Amino acid sequence: MAAPNRGRSASAQSKPGRTLALILIAIVALTGGMFLSGHTTPRLGIDLAGGTSITLEAKADQGSAINKANMDTAVDIMNRRVNGLGVTEAEVQTQGDRNIIVNIPKGTNSKEARDQVGTTAKLYFRPVLAQDATGPAAAASPSPSASGSSKASPSPSASKSGSTGEKATSSSSPSASATSQGRAVTDALKADSTPSASASASSSASPSAPASSAPSDAQAKLQAQYAALDCSKKAQRTTAGEGAKPGEPTLGCGEMSGVWYKYLLGPAAVDGTEVKKAQAVFDTQTAAGWQVTMTFNGKGAKKFADITGQLAKNTQPQNEFGIVLDGEVVSSPYVSSSITGGNAQISGSFTQDEAQNLANMLSYGALPLSFQEQSVTTVTAALGGDQLHAGLLAGAIGLLLVVVYLVAYYRGLSLVAMASLLVSGILTYVLMALLGPAIGFALNLPAVCGAIVAIGITADSFIVYFERIRDEIREGRSLRPAVERAWPRARRTILVSDFVSFLAAAVLFIVTVGKVQGFAFTLGLTTVLDVVVVFFFTKPLMTLLARRKFFASGSKWSGLDPKSLGAQPPLRRTRRPAPAHTKEA
Repeated sequence: MAAPNRGRSASAQSKPGRTLALILIAIVALTGGMFLSGHTTPRLGIDLAGGTSITLEAKADQGSAINKANMDTAVDIMNRRVNGLGVTEAEVQTQGDRNIIVNIPKGTNSKEARDQVGTTAKLYFRPVLAQDATGPAAAASPSPSASGSSKASPSPSASKSGSTGEKATSSSSPSASATSQGRAVTDALKADSTPSASASASSSASPSAPASSAPSDAQAKLQAQYAALDCSKKAQRTTAGEGAKPGEPTLGCGEMSGVWYKYLLGPAAVDGTEVKKAQAVFDTQTAAGWQVTMTFNGKGAKKFADITGQLAKNTQPQNEFGIVLDGEVVSSPYVSSSITGGNAQISGSFTQDEAQNLANMLSYGALPLSFQEQSVTTVTAALGGDQLHAGLLAGAIGLLLVVVYLVAYYRGLSLVAMASLLVSGILTYVLMALLGPAIGFALNLPAVCGAIVAIGITADSFIVYFERIRDEIREGRSLRPAVERAWPRARRTILVSDFVSFLAAAVLFIVTVGKVQGFAFTLGLTTVLDVVVVFFFTKPLMTLLARRKFFASGSKWSGLDPKSLGAQPPLRRTRRPAPAHTKEA
């Protein structure tokens, strides 16, 4: 039974070079991938690289109470909004009873993020009753054609809406038809005035309504407001449609190709909360470019089918529906046929950013509360640089103290420990640089602290192994068998210790938010790397060094001198002398 064990031990000792080659190849491959990706430095968080901090205060003006449930829902939606922009390491969290803090790291379009996070009114789909270009740019804009307009359709060949809330690149624009002024506006309002404000009723606007009956006071007031509205003026844009209820007609503004358009909109037909999913996709089959696909829930699908079925019977612009967010018409696609099944596409001359922005608004447009921006604070990169410098200085001092201790106490063995620390440091740095673009990992100040703590955890693993080897030498064994006999005992201790550290990091990562997660993630990552380095680098390296005369002979400077360790000579069994039997006289 002993022979197979010796055979396996000899086999394990004869291939340490192969194991070392394996981990070195992995390091070279990861480093090459880092340089090929172009991300040669870890991505820094807001506290190190700078960024923007936004404070929002909740307002109970939408019929919802300011309570923990609604605040948590708002935080979740805002978090998905900033994540939808591709923002990583952004923090969205409550502060007190009615404030939400949004931290956006440097490298993100902070204005775009502020617009989306601070856009807190509910999202509605409203039928378009009339529309007109406004402002000085309207006269210089080319006359649009109906064929260039947009549509929402289940067909893959559907095209884009006339406005996106940002500067659009589409050559199409909303039609400034004669129905948008004077008597035609009154006709549209009359056609839309029904006892019910439901989706089906709100979409029945038609320019063919009878013009003989006089408009009501509310209709006349709305008509006057529409005639006087100039969406090119910011003061008028911000108040357009202010205070309008979902079941009432309202006004809105939207921008396209640098021209602002005013809209007369019917009662809300579909609520933004009924959009189950929206995403930007690129259509390569029909050369339609970027599109926005929408999926409605069961209730929303029925409403959307009703409104699109009725809008398809009208002429432009009354065959369009406006996607209204916070009083702004972010898109106004036209409809060519009824859209059933709960799925729709909005397509046309979208850029990727425009399609993604619209998809984000459709997906995350509804908040239970409205919010007012209280303050915006910019963290400069200089302050973050000072913090990073202080963190790195603390790490360097900690590493230096560890190295001094290892050299003083372990002497030659300290070379093994320092080489292992170097390998662990290289792997940690390369993985942090690669994880930035891969999963959005950002190195913040707590993460730097986690890396500093990891120096001690990694050094502790080497110390456990070294002490086991020295224990074996104290018992009278030579170095080569001592290295192999010490490994199983040290391995068990190292695994248990690292498992406890990893478990603590995992729990901390799950139950915390924000920057503390950076500390937990770094601690967990370095703990895993500690196991990899000890198993695939430290142990094989010790096996190789045990064959070198400097270590095997127990040199005074190797840290393995038997005399310095107080080794006892091995016990040897000796034959007892036979007791003497005296003869009787």
